[in-house]
Amino acid sequence: MIQVQDVTFYYGDKDKKVFERFCLQLEQNKVYGLLGENGTGKSTLLYLLMGLLRPSEGRILVDGFDMRRRQRKALQQMYIVPEEFTLPQMRFADYVETYRPFYPAFSDEILRRCMEEFHLPLDVRVDQLSMGDKKKVLMSFALATNVRYLLMDEPTNGLDVPSKKQFRKVIATTMTEERTLIIATHQLHDVESLLDHVLILQRSQLLLNASVEALCEKYTFDVRSNEALTDDVLYTERTPQGNATLSLRQPDDEETQLNLELLFNAVTSDSINGEFL
Repeated sequence: MIQVQDVTFYYGDKDKKVFERFCLQLEQNKVYGLLGENGTGKSTLLYLLMGLLRPSEGRILVDGFDMRRRQRKALQQMYIVPEEFTLPQMRFADYVETYRPFYPAFSDEILRRCMEEFHLPLDVRVDQLSMGDKKKVLMSFALATNVRYLLMDEPTNGLDVPSKKQFRKVIATTMTEERTLIIATHQLHDVESLLDHVLILQRSQLLLNASVEALCEKYTFDVRSNEALTDDVLYTERTPQGNATLSLRQPDDEETQLNLELLFNAVTSDSINGEFL
């Protein structure tokens, strides 16, 4: 379990706080989508969770470990794939041999499966890869660490359409009951089908903290004609296919698939109350 307890954090200027008395609890065996516009603190929160940044006030506990101390036992169960990174000038096989000893549960089988799915050989030189392929090898290594808490910041940026499909497949096939995955992203459609839980930040405040199951129980996501825009519609956007709508689910309504972009726009425009749970 990850517990963010009354965390205050700022970069330099105390008058420009990124978080102030921010609280959050993340459970195991879930895929979290961390959503928000630029500057809302998504990346900062991931670095705070990893202990790479330290809160000015409050604390962050990961399975009881205070992340300000960056203890080995805690770090062995965490891994972050940042949005921007540099890989050393070496073969990927050598990279793996260098860094794998730190992770007790490292899986060669998961690494092999991920690299095969991404159509990349283990002996590739990581410094000579495109940015998209660098992300693939780093994500493959991250998944192979078998850590309990895996954090990814904009993992699909730089990936083409087939690679995004490969990304979703490797995530879906490597998730286990012991693992928690937190994905911070603007690319909502890329991760929509993977998520168990949605977190939406705005101005460093948590607007929405809800499971996908609860959202689909409460709301219906569909496309309606102008004539079908009834009083139960909470938010709508005009599309070439008609009006994409988010509405209160009625007792006889069938469950619909989550439309993450529509939900995000509705919550950030104050069309629905993000504190409904």
